Amino acid sequence: MEDLILVVDDEESVRQTLKDILTDHGYRVEVARDGREGLEKIIDLDPSAVIMDIRMPEVDGIRVLELVRLKGQDTPIILITAYGSTQSTIEAMKLGAFDYLLKPLQINELLETLKKATDIKRLLRKNPPLTVQDVVERADVMIGLSPEMQKVYKAIGRVANSNATVLIRGESGTGKELVARAIHYNSIRRDKPFIKINCASIPENLLESEMFGYEKGAFTGAVASKPGKFELAQRGTIFLDEIGEMSLGLQAKLLRVIQEREFERLGGTETIKVDVRIIAATNKDLEKCIAEGTFREDLYYRLNVVDIYLPPLRERKEDIPVLVDHMIKLCNAEYKKQVTGFTEQAMKLLMEYDWPGNVRELKNVCERAVLMSTGPMLTVEDLPRNIRKSSRRLHWLKGLSGDSFKEMIAEVEREIILQALEEHNWNRSAAAQALKMNRSSLYLKMKELGIID
Repeated sequence: MEDLILVVDDEESVRQTLKDILTDHGYRVEVARDGREGLEKIIDLDPSAVIMDIRMPEVDGIRVLELVRLKGQDTPIILITAYGSTQSTIEAMKLGAFDYLLKPLQINELLETLKKATDIKRLLRKNPPLTVQDVVERADVMIGLSPEMQKVYKAIGRVANSNATVLIRGESGTGKELVARAIHYNSIRRDKPFIKINCASIPENLLESEMFGYEKGAFTGAVASKPGKFELAQRGTIFLDEIGEMSLGLQAKLLRVIQEREFERLGGTETIKVDVRIIAATNKDLEKCIAEGTFREDLYYRLNVVDIYLPPLRERKEDIPVLVDHMIKLCNAEYKKQVTGFTEQAMKLLMEYDWPGNVRELKNVCERAVLMSTGPMLTVEDLPRNIRKSSRRLHWLKGLSGDSFKEMIAEVEREIILQALEEHNWNRSAAAQALKMNRSSLYLKMKELGIID
């Protein structure tokens, strides 16, 4: 028997196109013109899968998904939209959407997703429906519509309402804490504390007392008992940032907390029970650390129940314009400015730069540019010198035309000297000093490279 697919979209052209494509691939297809009709057909027809737009009049796709799940139906629902956002993706996955695809649809991706959905409909029953939860604004701080970030949002939505430990991987500055906060504030623990510990910023001899607390007299200066972060996070979430920096001895104690849900304060004998969800993050290769003997393998597997990879900014450069727009709006509000954005040439340099400091570096650049701005548009001159120089180096490398290595080196030398001369208004003495050459050597090199006759 053919699988029945329901297409719900308020645009007739979309409904007809999808119907034609899916029919050609052997599916039976029903269509609905809006969310209300779609909800009725999902209940009446119990299709194998649903492809549904999010933005529709009266009843949108998210609301239909919510109502279907509250009625206890497990039909796989694939949401589609031209306006993907952090929160809509997270909310959709929390409510049990099978997947979330962005328009324009990639047909192969849609067909592959649809096959998985119909297979699951035949073989499995989904988990009980989740209830709708209000989400605090902090989850919206995560910005990006790239495929890489969509994967992150989906993972957050899927894991948020569980108690599973989560390991967030990513370079410094990518926003690992934002992911941890989004998980917490989208979970059933959202009304309880979110406590952060940076394992790299606290000296090793203080980290244990910071985590587990201490009793009066436990060490010199302990004039009163003090609860640790685990106690303060009771029934909430504790975020262990830079977990790879934790000592082996403390790793063993953390392993016990994960396994037994209990610990003792430093210098104490009373066993304290805790109900805390643990989210950890690292910019290190923990598998390599295990091989080197600096990280416990058993702790790694306890932490890595769910693994979320946060991509560096250079792997999702299409998100830079929307990130910049968001950051400029925040800076305008803070510094009482009226900046509208970067010029086309300045944005081009931002897109070409590799951002070793990731989103944190981009935020710093935007904040500095807005703060120092004198007009509504930010120009190339408002960018840090390292970004301007990096872009120029990139163009050198892309434009090298020499047939031999020696000729390519000469091209690079020529560009370096030209840049030094331009930066010093063609003052040869100043340029030579900047290049750490004497003036006569610079003169000879300029003649050799054809800069002067």
